[in-house]
This record gives sequence, structure tokens and C-alpha cells, in this order.
Amino acid sequence: MSTIPESAPETAAAEITEPQQPTTEATAAEAEETSGSGRSKTDQLVREGEIAADFLEGLLDIADLSGDLEVDIEGSRAAIAIVDSEDGPAPRRLVGPGGQVLDALQELTRLAVQAETGERSRLMLDVAGYRSDRRSALVRTARSVIEEVRASGERRELEPMTAFERKVIHDEVLAAGLVSESEGVEPSRYVVILPSA
Repeated sequence: MSTIPESAPETAAAEITEPQQPTTEATAAEAEETSGSGRSKTDQLVREGEIAADFLEGLLDIADLSGDLEVDIEGSRAAIAIVDSEDGPAPRRLVGPGGQVLDALQELTRLAVQAETGERSRLMLDVAGYRSDRRSALVRTARSVIEEVRASGERRELEPMTAFERKVIHDEVLAAGLVSESEGVEPSRYVVILPSA
């Protein structure tokens, strides 16, 4: 049986602090973050996380799978992770080959949130640390290929990747001051790293 730590949503909300006396810039930023419904972006993300956690808890219960849920906010997205619990390890079969099952489960969770809120969700789902481990491996790969491109002055094509994986590569290339592009058609879309002009 899976459980959601009672403090998870409060923890996510508590990490974001409001200034005591907002400046003009803060007031403008808050106005920008507030939707037509009067809810702040942070409130919306916390709500997305709660809805997603409820959906995933029900799914884990129906499938009789172990795992606890951690809910957080990372940047401008709700982030939900299925992690090991006292009842057993997180169900790694929910990752699947190359993360395909995880991607499908993430999309189903996004649809469950959209059905409840009426708005498209960009939440990120991780199971058993797969995405964080994959991100670390991709950063290492990107850095290695960036050095190759700098040394050779020639473009380099990487293997086909998911949208999540391509974004990690693009971010690393941008941080290194080079240019990258995505080419191809799903599911065989890949990143090309170009030498600086």
C-alpha cells in the first residue's frame, strides 16, 4: 500500500516564501503569476501535485505496488516522485525500457490533472530516481561531446532521445556557449551540437 507523506504538499508550499513588504517589482511579478481565477502560480502547482499524488496513489493501490510519493515544486513545474517505502522498493517496472513506461505514466498523470483543473499540466514524474540518474548521465555525455565539437570544429549528432533527454542536452550546450538543434521526427528525434560560429 502506498502512502503520501502528510507533510508533502505543505513542504512544497512552505519552501516558497513571500516577502513581508512587496516591492513594486515583486507586486508586478505576483500579478503576472496570478491567473484569472485569482490563484497564484505556486498555489496552482501545489494543487497539481496534490491531484497527481492522489491519482498515482490510487493507481499504486489498484496495482498492489509499493512506493511512497514525494511532491515538490521544481522551477515552474510540479514534481512527483515514486520512491521506496517501508513496504518495499519503488516499482522499477513503472520505468520500462528506456523510460517508455515512465513517459506514458507521466502523460496519464498530466491528463488526470488536466481533467481536474481544466488546464494543461507540465508536471514531471520520476520513479525510483530514474530521471535524476538519467539526467546525470546525459550531462556527462553532453560535456564530453561539447569538448569533442570544440576540438574538431565539426557538428556532432547524438542518438535519438525523448523530449526530456533532449532538453537536458540543450540546456548543457547552451550553458557551454555552443548551439544545438533537434532534428528528425518522433520517436527518432535527436540533438545536433554545432560548433560556435
